[in-house]
Amino acid sequence: MRVVETVLPGVVVIEPRVFSDVRGFFLETFRADTFQQYGLPTTFVQDNHSRSVGNTVRGLHLQLQRMQGKLVRAIEGEVFDVAVDVRRGSPTFAKWVGVRLRAEEFKLVYIPPGFAHGFCVVSDGAQVEYKCTDIYDPGSEIGIAWNDPELGIVWPVTTPILSPRDTSNPPLVAVLDRLPSYETKL
Repeated sequence: MRVVETVLPGVVVIEPRVFSDVRGFFLETFRADTFQQYGLPTTFVQDNHSRSVGNTVRGLHLQLQRMQGKLVRAIEGEVFDVAVDVRRGSPTFAKWVGVRLRAEEFKLVYIPPGFAHGFCVVSDGAQVEYKCTDIYDPGSEIGIAWNDPELGIVWPVTTPILSPRDTSNPPLVAVLDRLPSYETKL
């Protein structure tokens, strides 16, 4: 396994070793001792799986109390996965990084707690699976507008398909007082 840092400290791309032959392929997508070696979390408590049609944008989402780290991978199709640092006081506050996750490349991205997360489906359809470090807590979830001009995320879609909730998410400035504070330990 290879771990590649991104421009946002703590957000990393994981490139697992893939063994392929005429039968197909095999890879480890998570192994606690290897994750620990790279300083990544080794305890995940919830697995999620979504399927979306092309041009769908999901996000930007985060939880305020039960903050989640997410280990994300595309198992079908391709997505543009986005992490935004929303920790007040962070040197990279309001900065974002986008990673293309293609099922056939097997890459994963880890997004630490304190980051908003979203993705855009750039293929005809995609299935995404992600492991979470804490459980879903709808009472502490908030959203941030996917197209907030202050964030300036360059999405690979101009007319996305959005849920009613994601259509009405406020800009970052409207939720500033609710966001988590920066902590040096991710």
